[in-house]
Amino acid sequence: MKRRTGMAAQDPSETRNRRTGTAAREPLGVRQGSRRASAFLARRSLATHRRAWAAVIVATGAAAALIGAFAFVIGSLLVAAPPVQRYAGADAVVAADQKVSYTAKPWGSEPRTTTAYLPERARLDRSVLAAVAGADGVAKAVADDSVPVSTGDGRPAVGRSWPSAALTRYELAEGRAPRDATEVVLDGSLAAGGPAPGERVVLRADGTARTYTVSGIARTGHGGDAPPAVFFTEPRLTALAGHPGRIDTIGVVAEPGVSPNALRDAIGAVLPERSGVPGSDRGVRVLTGAERGEAEQVDALGGRGDQLALLGSIGGTVLMVALLVIASTLSQAIHQRSGELALLRAVGASPRQLRSAIGREAGRVSAAAALLGGIGAVPLGLAMRSLLTTETLPLPVPWWLPPAAALTGGLLVALLARPVAMLAARSITRLRPAAALGAAAAEEPSEPGRFRTVAGVVLAFAGISSAGVATTQSGQAAGAAASGAAMSLVIAVALLGPRISRIALGVLGRPLRRVGGVSGFLAERAASAHTRRLATAFTPIVLVVAFVCVQLASGPTMERASGQQASAALRADLVATGGGAGLPAGAARAVREAPGVTAATGVLRSAVVLADRQAGEPVLTRLPVLGVEARGLSGTLDPRVTAGDLDRLTGRDAVAVGADRAKGLDVGPGDRVALRLGDGTRVEPRVVAVYEHELGLGEFLFPREALAGHVSAARDQVVLIRTEDGAGADPATSVREALAPYGGGVTVRAATGDDVAIAPPVSDGDNAVIVIGVGVIGGFALLAVVSTLALITIGRRGEFRLLRMVGTGRRQLRRMLVLETGLVTFAGLVIGTAVAAVPLTAFAVSLAGTAPYLPPAHYGVIAGAVALAAAAGTLVPGAAGGRFVLGRRAG
Repeated sequence: MKRRTGMAAQDPSETRNRRTGTAAREPLGVRQGSRRASAFLARRSLATHRRAWAAVIVATGAAAALIGAFAFVIGSLLVAAPPVQRYAGADAVVAADQKVSYTAKPWGSEPRTTTAYLPERARLDRSVLAAVAGADGVAKAVADDSVPVSTGDGRPAVGRSWPSAALTRYELAEGRAPRDATEVVLDGSLAAGGPAPGERVVLRADGTARTYTVSGIARTGHGGDAPPAVFFTEPRLTALAGHPGRIDTIGVVAEPGVSPNALRDAIGAVLPERSGVPGSDRGVRVLTGAERGEAEQVDALGGRGDQLALLGSIGGTVLMVALLVIASTLSQAIHQRSGELALLRAVGASPRQLRSAIGREAGRVSAAAALLGGIGAVPLGLAMRSLLTTETLPLPVPWWLPPAAALTGGLLVALLARPVAMLAARSITRLRPAAALGAAAAEEPSEPGRFRTVAGVVLAFAGISSAGVATTQSGQAAGAAASGAAMSLVIAVALLGPRISRIALGVLGRPLRRVGGVSGFLAERAASAHTRRLATAFTPIVLVVAFVCVQLASGPTMERASGQQASAALRADLVATGGGAGLPAGAARAVREAPGVTAATGVLRSAVVLADRQAGEPVLTRLPVLGVEARGLSGTLDPRVTAGDLDRLTGRDAVAVGADRAKGLDVGPGDRVALRLGDGTRVEPRVVAVYEHELGLGEFLFPREALAGHVSAARDQVVLIRTEDGAGADPATSVREALAPYGGGVTVRAATGDDVAIAPPVSDGDNAVIVIGVGVIGGFALLAVVSTLALITIGRRGEFRLLRMVGTGRRQLRRMLVLETGLVTFAGLVIGTAVAAVPLTAFAVSLAGTAPYLPPAHYGVIAGAVALAAAAGTLVPGAAGGRFVLGRRAG
């Protein structure tokens, strides 16, 4: 009889399906009735559990907004281009290709090619100018070079030739064009309130400052924001540029009626295949329309590529975090109803009906969340865009981008929610009716299933292994391995949460009972009875702590290690800087002759491109480098040479290599290393020394003269000065007097490790990525903490009522909630810190050779934010429902 009763509630077609493994072929009326029943259950459940679903809507809506915002920013970056300012009056610009490529054959695959943008301007041979001028449809072809200039009071400007003024549509407002090397035309912005035509002005373009006569004032005829300019005669500008056989670009003005496409084809037909510069294999490009801005900001697209790579990496993390949060909140919402679902199963609801009802609920909830999140993605994306946009690369907002971003975020959430909810309900809906009756009265299962346990162990092992791999890698490979380790470990914690929570209770349970008394006992008992719930509570805390710690600690770890090595290598006690325009090479010579100075070294900053393989894949890495003068170098810098001699760092065929990079390239003194300089020129200098302080000074040290001809502007960023101990006169005063002929804007101060550290100061773009990575995603994770804990608290209303009915006081119940919140917060902080420590240690050891470092104040902010979020998610819902739960009406 019992067997007949139990089987009577079971769908016969389901039994047959289980035996045969085939799909049921139900009559149309049966299927329609099943759908109506599922729809009815979904409607009633939505009304009954509206508070729980509200918490789910908040979490999933925030996930949709975050995904959509990242799609918004990445889409804006993909279509971004440098603005056309300097060449607004040119119909076309001829420039050398700024990209370099490297082809290699990965293991067991076809050859692959990777590309990278060059950090310095690649130039053209001057002979190309005549070919362009003779092309059909060209009315005028103008060589355009530029040099940094500063005024007598230190204001920066760009020096150009007067013929190139037509490329920006400059016109004389006063005076006339310059006629000889002593005359200049000033930009109207520089002349405002200053010298008039016929008066004199002090300018520093190369060498010492000189006095020029202002022959005229020019103003641009377009509304762009081109930088202030000073116009010299063409011979004078060519001499100041220092590369007479080469030119930066060629601006082209077309004849009337010639279209951009026709002009491009005509110029392309007469151009040589290569730029014609010795040692360079750069191709030649003809830029028209919006592409002309690429010739103005040579590294803007390279910076865009770096930002896309960073945002793509963070975007992948966002997707994983969103999936984890959606799965966590939906699973918790379903598990809180396991008794209800089991009871429905016991009274005759089929597994298909229950799964369909839950799927319908999740679908409606996710639709609402997708709508809200899609709407919120647009303002959030605009805010993120405002952080990333710069004058050199403004981010556009085409009409199709906002709806596309909103649709992307909303659609992903809508597609993810329903299958996740149905999967979460699978464990209870697949029970037999008799077993479901027992499950309806039983506690929720505390142990994770076998598959979940195995998956968690595998991911934990993968995370630890990935961290171990990171210690053997360098550069991007190490960072990628460490990031993968962090995400694998976070997911492993989510899967193994019940087992981890049991361990945490074993450690913290007894202190909790001793400190909390009756409330502590209740908190410990409640946590022990619901370890799955405890794990769900601290998982988002682990997520936010691990992610934010990794993001915040990686930069300070590298900066600290770099600063320590740079400070250890520094021997100078003074440093001279020349503002934005820098200092010419002659400044270092002048300082050496100042009284009390024993050594002075000019430091020129540039970058090289290294072709290498990582895991068999071709990789092009841009590495910042320093160009120094060997004369007196030992008095100002000590890179700690381990092999070779830095005194041989002279000429154009020498280089010193850092110890780790030398080991990776398998080179030593006397060997040659293949590199591309900043403008793409191929070189194979001979290694003359190997040194240890590569993290502080860079992986390559070049003679200054080897880099000077391959940078956009050959100006020393700093001059390092070593003074004589016990000198009678003030050395700083004598250095200032020696630099006085170089004009205003030159400063002399005490030297620090930051003056030679190869790691550049954090730029606005870097700060923006940090804000986006930490602020936006960290804020989302904190919101997940609040919504998850609020969902759990809402689901415990029956438990709270029962405690009140058996005599638990309101204060005891509130204190129990406080202690539980403290337990969850502390466990989440400890586990999250441990999860972050594994990849951070791997990252720090592989790249910096030190322990990871996070400023204590930063960690304090993280802990405080997590504690506030946990309190908001637990105590506020408890207090908000206090009139029914904690108040007098509980019974």
